[in-house]
Amino acid sequence: MAKIDELFQVLIQSGGSDLHLSQGQPPKMRVHGAIRRISDDILDGRQMEELLRPLCNQQQWEKYQARGDLDLAYEMDVDSRFRCNLLKQTGGMAAVFRIIPTKIATLDQLGVPKVIEEFGKMRSGLVLVTGPTGSGKSTTLAALVDYINVNFPRHIVTVEEPIEFVHKNKRSIITQREVPMQTPSFADGLRASLREDTDIVLVGEMRDLETISLALTAAETGLLVFGTLHTNNARKTIDRIIDVFPSDQQSQVRTMLAASLRGVVAQLLMKKADGKGRVAVNEILVSTPAVSAIIREGATQKLYDVITSGKQYGMQFMDEAIRQKLFDNTVTPLEAYMKAIDKSSFRQYLPKEHEGLGKQSEGGKAGRAG
Repeated sequence: MAKIDELFQVLIQSGGSDLHLSQGQPPKMRVHGAIRRISDDILDGRQMEELLRPLCNQQQWEKYQARGDLDLAYEMDVDSRFRCNLLKQTGGMAAVFRIIPTKIATLDQLGVPKVIEEFGKMRSGLVLVTGPTGSGKSTTLAALVDYINVNFPRHIVTVEEPIEFVHKNKRSIITQREVPMQTPSFADGLRASLREDTDIVLVGEMRDLETISLALTAAETGLLVFGTLHTNNARKTIDRIIDVFPSDQQSQVRTMLAASLRGVVAQLLMKKADGKGRVAVNEILVSTPAVSAIIREGATQKLYDVITSGKQYGMQFMDEAIRQKLFDNTVTPLEAYMKAIDKSSFRQYLPKEHEGLGKQSEGGKAGRAG
């Protein structure tokens, strides 16, 4: 048993999601969104190496030493997998580990809007699942892939860094490729998928021009492409895709995106009021002729009106989803206020002891979702 397994077992028994190790600091974990110490023992360089070195092969360890960053997956036992990020920081070595559930939750179990299921029934186009790091994008996409796997005979290729959820073939064939172990980059994996009799490709991260360009081309040529971005609403997602390209190409890209986009699912995780875990909330944009026209025009500010009038298609704003969780007492008024995009509309729900917070941070609100 690796020495680090003892810490992983504490994490699992505590119902935690992440383990944080940092040279010069005690080991810590995140439980239901809050960071807490596991012990008061300060980790030195020798202890950090004893914990981290067994997770890597020689090539990976050398890469970590040279570059100061390494992503990998670690399987402690058949029931416990972890996404690992090893890094260097000012005090020396550090690492963050995210526990990956080995049992893939269904879309129903996650409680996400029913319209997300519809994206799994599509035959082509681009579906973007977005949100900050740790917002559950991978969990939602795994549930969507599993829904397809259970219901349709498709060939699904995933390109991930690292592979998190391991899928078994059901009605579909699932090919999972890890960057850089089985394919050098997201772009290389995506390009290869075009020659692999693929129906659906999941791109773990669309972070550069080449990957985004290939994803658009794949979606245009008949594949269903699922991708992720670190944006927090539909309008910002579309703007980010366009802005990656040089200005002289943006008109053509808007035309391609207008034709291929099927939907955007933005996601956040909120702490539950009872302290027992977190719940996902989603903003949803479903592509309609009006959405396509807005993208072609480059007038994404008009998406606000489209989402407002698109309830029959399953569209909703993030703040609407947050308000619903507040009204059914799933989350506290303070949590709703902190996660809201238009904070001014949530200030009225804050209890008296937090009213000052609302007034102080009003200037920092992120603007309306759109």
